[in-house]
Amino acid sequence: MTERALTIGQLATRTGSNVQIIRYYEQTGLMPEPARTDGNQRRYGKDHVRRLAFIRNARELGFGIEAIETLLDLADNPDRSCQEVIAIAEDNLAGVRSRIGRLRALERELKRLIASCSGGRIRDCRIIEALSDPRR
Repeated sequence: MTERALTIGQLATRTGSNVQIIRYYEQTGLMPEPARTDGNQRRYGKDHVRRLAFIRNARELGFGIEAIETLLDLADNPDRSCQEVIAIAEDNLAGVRSRIGRLRALERELKRLIASCSGGRIRDCRIIEALSDPRR
């Protein structure tokens, strides 16, 4: 074990993750199994830090787990063409644009509901009425 090996808590702190998500990524195979001490404690190296940063950054950009698995596979094969990466990123961008469209529709509906409420009593509140409508 090298002196620079990190505990799972140190890895979590260094990458802004939490211990549970690191364990989850290990269970799903996104993160490789770490070395263990004689006392069976996990020890992580710089490759783990880079890989976890990759996963976190991809998640923050909205990539799903399946896309991240593919991107990691591609990253592990640096001589392959970037075209697959571009296609995955374009698919993700299309999903982001779709979510933005749905959010804009939600924004318009919330603005309409707020504008319809007179600010009087709850019994006359159009927002409460709309939220209680089973047809919505």
